[in-house]
Amino acid sequence: MKKQIYSVLVENRSGVLCKVAGLFSRRCFNIDSLAVGETEASDVSRMTIVSSGDEHTIEQIEKQLNKKLDVIKVKTFEETQCITRELMLIKVKYNKGNRRDITELCDIMKAQIVDMSKHYMMIQVCDTPDRIKVMLSLLQSVSIAEVARTGTLALSKCMEQED
Repeated sequence: MKKQIYSVLVENRSGVLCKVAGLFSRRCFNIDSLAVGETEASDVSRMTIVSSGDEHTIEQIEKQLNKKLDVIKVKTFEETQCITRELMLIKVKYNKGNRRDITELCDIMKAQIVDMSKHYMMIQVCDTPDRIKVMLSLLQSVSIAEVARTGTLALSKCMEQED
């Protein structure tokens, strides 16, 4: 199974996300991650879709995306060709015994404690999807109350000449 990242510029209007998600659903393609947001132009949004499959499936996804009327441009790249980031907010229950361990872990993983109460703290992590998974696994020994993740965002690496 190969993982592929699709950076899809689409017209920023209602129903476009539903059409793209429907394309994946109808053809039984899996979406590992999906993030959508407005670009520098308010009438254009960027969908970052991570999907996996065999070579044929990966090619079919790109072809089907290019057929959609609301799609302006499709770029595909592997993880080595782009910079990826994901945001995770994680709320953990802490006590006197593990508070120092959690704060040290945050320092090591470059995470931030963004909210805190007497028994809970909320941690923000913005990093690669792999490091997000590592952080999540390291916090499994603590009582995790809630997790929210954005999905992967990606842009191609900077080069002197881009099309």
